[in-house]
Amino acid sequence: MTPRVDEQAIQALEVLEPGLQTTVQDHPGRLGRQALGFFPSGPVDHLAFRLANMLVGNRPGAAALEIPLGRFQASMLCDTAIAVCGPEVEVSLNGAPIPMWESVPVRAGDQLSCGVIRGAGYRIYLAVAGGIEVPAVFGSRSTFLVAGIGGHDGRALERADVLRIGAPGEERMPRRVPVSLRPSYAADWEIEVLRGPHADPDFLTAEDFTEFLEASWRCDLSSDRVAVRFNPHRFRWARASGDIAGGHPSNMLDGSYPLGGILAYGDVLTILGPDSHTSGGFAVIATVASAALWKVGQLRPGRDAVTFREIDLEQAAALDAHVERLLDGRTLEVR
Repeated sequence: MTPRVDEQAIQALEVLEPGLQTTVQDHPGRLGRQALGFFPSGPVDHLAFRLANMLVGNRPGAAALEIPLGRFQASMLCDTAIAVCGPEVEVSLNGAPIPMWESVPVRAGDQLSCGVIRGAGYRIYLAVAGGIEVPAVFGSRSTFLVAGIGGHDGRALERADVLRIGAPGEERMPRRVPVSLRPSYAADWEIEVLRGPHADPDFLTAEDFTEFLEASWRCDLSSDRVAVRFNPHRFRWARASGDIAGGHPSNMLDGSYPLGGILAYGDVLTILGPDSHTSGGFAVIATVASAALWKVGQLRPGRDAVTFREIDLEQAAALDAHVERLLDGRTLEVR
């Protein structure tokens, strides 16, 4: 399928196949709005997202597309450059394979196709030189599906949507992420966490927390951008009930939730995602380290399993420094 003649000069792309739930996101999303009930939204895997933007010469947080499971097609209505990052998937331009983790020039009329992710991982990211141009809402272009705001009309993309593309920056040489620096994806994940804010001894017992770290947690099929949900598990708990907050020991008086918090929703643990609720009345027994949040974005619902590894603040800072080194533009190779 080729674009209509009157659209040849439009600085845009047209969606031919939207996939499962493709959305426009930017990074770090809608900050400073948690008191108003807004988690930041933004990409669930911020690492692949930011690298894709860097490859096409955008700032790392420019608006781009998050594509769960693949199966996305678009017609390019202008000459530009693109990059696709994330787990391995077949990507083609006019039927010819193109590499991932590299910037690729495209011309008006070219058709981009992304296949279904059949191996490890769950989300791929498509960046376009100049970024996706949608209105900012509360300081961010990210789609917040729960509230129906941001992105493209506050919703997932649909067939025949036309997305405007911003003017690209200064021309750059084609670049790629070295193979040695690309993230690895798996069906069994180890995710780094920090204890609390509601762990042992006040909420869980010491044996409970050890069990939490030693167990393998299966991702439920209902997992999404709001939360990754796991198989039910009955802890012993350090108290018989939540007292005035409720009958279950996980109940507590309403408080603020952190992004990446591991919430004990009764007997079900969930990782709070970027579109989650900002407060509530359940214990948060651990919190995913910010540098490890990208892994949460690649958990396949209904298939992947997770074990959690406790780290301290010093180790979390070291992980952050490692991720920032990966995002140093000097690490990219010029082709």
